[in-house]
Amino acid sequence: MQVELARLLDSLPAMVWTALPDGHVNFINRRWLEYVGQPAEEARRWDWEALIHPDYVSAVVADWRSIVASGQRGEIEALLRRFDGQYRAVLMRCRPIRDEQGRISRWCAIATDLEDSRSADETQPRDIDFQSPNSSAENLQLTIDTIPAAVWSARPDGSADFFNRHYLDYIGLPLEEALGWGWTQAIHPDDLPKLLDTWRALSILGKAGEAEARIRRHDGEYRWFLFRASPRRDRKGEVAKWYGFNTDIEDRRQMEGRLRRSEAFLAEGQHLARMGNFSWRVASGEIIWSEQLYRIFEFEPGTAVTLDRIAIRVPPEDVPMMVDMVGRAQRGETDFEYQHRIMFADGRIKHLHLIAHRATDRDEVEYIGAVLDITQRRVSEETLERVRSELAQVTRIMSLGALTASIAHEVNQPLSGIVTNAGTCLRMLSADPPNIEIAKETARRTIRDGNRAADIIAQLRALFSRKTVRYQPVDLNEAAREVLALVAGDLQRNHVVLHAEFVDRLPLVGGDRIQLQQVIMNLLRNASDAMRDVDDRPRQLSIKTEPGGDDHVKLTVRDVGVGLGTEDPDTVFQAFYTTKSDGMGIGLSVSRSIIESHGGRLWAEGHDGPGASFSFTIPSSAKSNPGIPDTDATRASATTGSS
Repeated sequence: MQVELARLLDSLPAMVWTALPDGHVNFINRRWLEYVGQPAEEARRWDWEALIHPDYVSAVVADWRSIVASGQRGEIEALLRRFDGQYRAVLMRCRPIRDEQGRISRWCAIATDLEDSRSADETQPRDIDFQSPNSSAENLQLTIDTIPAAVWSARPDGSADFFNRHYLDYIGLPLEEALGWGWTQAIHPDDLPKLLDTWRALSILGKAGEAEARIRRHDGEYRWFLFRASPRRDRKGEVAKWYGFNTDIEDRRQMEGRLRRSEAFLAEGQHLARMGNFSWRVASGEIIWSEQLYRIFEFEPGTAVTLDRIAIRVPPEDVPMMVDMVGRAQRGETDFEYQHRIMFADGRIKHLHLIAHRATDRDEVEYIGAVLDITQRRVSEETLERVRSELAQVTRIMSLGALTASIAHEVNQPLSGIVTNAGTCLRMLSADPPNIEIAKETARRTIRDGNRAADIIAQLRALFSRKTVRYQPVDLNEAAREVLALVAGDLQRNHVVLHAEFVDRLPLVGGDRIQLQQVIMNLLRNASDAMRDVDDRPRQLSIKTEPGGDDHVKLTVRDVGVGLGTEDPDTVFQAFYTTKSDGMGIGLSVSRSIIESHGGRLWAEGHDGPGASFSFTIPSSAKSNPGIPDTDATRASATTGSS
């Protein structure tokens, strides 16, 4: 029995070892000795520094001491040096063995190579003589039963004749039911045919091998396992026994699945974003590209990439940029970023944005970076710039047209008065007898309207040439009445009901009469336009003057139209903002500039009901120009608009 158990441990295709309660190793199976290429006595000393990669020795020792101190099962991952000097990723699963009093009597562990399995020749067992004082049949049985893996053995024909306690507890079957081929009832139905085919093939060939399948746990859950089997041969070379163990790889499979999905998402994301990534080892010239980067450069995927090959795609004008990039990389600079082009044989151009960062955890200079295809963005930017240029030209033309119409409208009023007064004067002079007094009065009106037209032209020139405003006393009531007279016809045609409320003896204001009247006219026309589509209520428009406090005068225009059309009232004063389908959006912006140049303020307010109010305040003449007294003579001058 003892010999059979020892053979079982030595023939397992896994590295098994046991340790005393304090963590010192006291048994190592043949597989471990063959794997690390050490004699038994040397291996039992557990020379960590000789077996574990130098970078991970301290971490592995710390993990093992932590597990021993905790008294609980645990896992350790390490890079273990194989007999050929190659370091391999190994997973060691450790669990304690307790006596009847619950005290730890020893530790048992199984180490699994996480990388490719070794060849069959390397797994052939050879007889050795155990010198361990704890190699009794009882201890060997206990070791096998507590190994944290499903251990089994089978006859030469493949039928099972042994399962350790861990295996039986896991599948929830008694030994009698699992022996022979009874163990197959715990295999997932979808995996069983392939597993049996692999097992039969190994039995025929008589070579070690492995397979993956799902095993049903005692609670009904299926988990993925790695089956590994190794033959023991007799002196004639015939297979005398099969030994194997099964390792739970469910977590690894899930992790690999998540990794594959992550890689697929990354590849799809790079494809959608037209972005590829790369690594570049400067000294050796090794360049690794992602699949998307091959697509961007239109190279055959998987082919070797070199700087010379990349340079073929670079236009001559961008070659100095590439030379500069290579020079910075050779100097070991931390980061660099470039926007450059690549050209194809058919003349197509792609615009690329390259960002690279030097990796700090490498033995040699290596850059990790990304390349983004920004061709569509660059084309869109160029198209947008052309559209902006064309829009600016159209805007200038439309603004010129609007300005011309505004000038024509402003000048048309006094010119119409001149023509009317001139005609009246001629009729009075042609009367028999001539009416000299009326003719003189109409002549004086003609002169007044001529001066008014000249003032409009002069003030428009001053406005657009940014000349200093010429301040004079202005009666805001009379200035507003003159504007109302000019727009009365338009208001009537739009069916607007006008209500004017002017405060008597309103203080004179200091400013430019023509410019202030332009503001009032703009506010009145906007109010009338805002009610153009109002049909469910009277189109009421009111204009009101009143003292504004702090020696200011206030004028308000209120309508019951569509409102401001924005939550922020200041938005309507932005240049080119308009709610009119035929508007330019410059009137209110210019009006605010005029009022602010007079030291005043123009603002808008929405109503709880329909409509909006526009108000402005400007300083009185006494405040803006203390040298101008508010007398009857001054008021008369302000009323006529003469300077």
